[in-house]
Amino acid sequence: MKILLVQDYLRSGGTERQSILLANEFAHAGHTVGLLTFRPGGPLAPTVSNAVSRLTLQPVDLHLDWFAPGLVSRARRFAPAVILCMGRMANCYSGHLQRRLPSCAIVGTLRTGKPLPWLFRRSLPRVRHVVANSREARDHALVEQRLAPARSSVIYNSLVFPANTPQSLPSSPRGTVRAVHGARDSTTVLLNVAMFRPEKNQRELIEIAAGLPAELDWQLWLAGDGPARAACEQLAEARGLTARVKFLGWQKDPSALYAGGDIAVHASTSESLSNFLIEAQAHGLPAVACAAQGIRECFIPGETGVVLRPGDRHGFRAAVLRFAEADPLRAARARAFARETFDVTRQVDAYLDLFLRLATPIS
Repeated sequence: MKILLVQDYLRSGGTERQSILLANEFAHAGHTVGLLTFRPGGPLAPTVSNAVSRLTLQPVDLHLDWFAPGLVSRARRFAPAVILCMGRMANCYSGHLQRRLPSCAIVGTLRTGKPLPWLFRRSLPRVRHVVANSREARDHALVEQRLAPARSSVIYNSLVFPANTPQSLPSSPRGTVRAVHGARDSTTVLLNVAMFRPEKNQRELIEIAAGLPAELDWQLWLAGDGPARAACEQLAEARGLTARVKFLGWQKDPSALYAGGDIAVHASTSESLSNFLIEAQAHGLPAVACAAQGIRECFIPGETGVVLRPGDRHGFRAAVLRFAEADPLRAARARAFARETFDVTRQVDAYLDLFLRLATPIS
């Protein structure tokens, strides 16, 4: 089967990682796969397998995420049976692609909790099928976007970094990474891995950490980069927390940070399913997170994590104190839940089964 994935740009976000993972896995399964982006390059471009055909529309990077010159003609030349649109910009074009390529099965995706652009909403009823990455995202679309149940599915995100094998990590990855950042054995390390965008709300995590009990030895590790980082660094400095709040930058592979962390913390105001939280669970970290779309599906609420209403700083801090003491049984339960629920093979098979149904003519 010929499969084309469409993404505006291979920036360092969760959707982009999922796009590349799926493209690589589809190709590994023996399918002819293309990954088409509007803009060339991007931080994650080197992670695309050589078995995947790379197609770009802008001859040079114009830094315009929405500009897709020649999209239909390039897709037509590739002649796919299925086109999977990933990300908001690609999905804005999905209805147009379905109209211009009626014999091709266009699959739209819902992978964001942000308000959908008008073209995105207009495209949803026009494509052959829509995949949401959480039950809550699909349920919301069924009501708000009047999405037909028969033309929608839920396929969770796959684990990009499920856990490294012992042979691929240093002999003591936890101790090594903690020593680099000055964390002692007694230090409770709060970890967040996300792009620095306003909706990811790292500012709230800094404010929450600032109010933790004075007797608690803690550090807050913020891994990622983006436009909101500078303001967060200024806040940490203003609160006198530069020794405790660590800005670790974008991580090609954050597995060592998961090994060194103790609690995954998340205060994002806009999600569909958090890649960070499912990865953290796969590494055995309990989660403390503010409620947003799909968050409850990332862990087992009340057992391997806690969901709090946004703004409940007191409850958040109490949950941090609750999880500060390691619990091997809880960690094992988190790992088992994440690795079963978000297993790569399971999700890839679900996509391929869907594609086969959509691409097979009804007799």
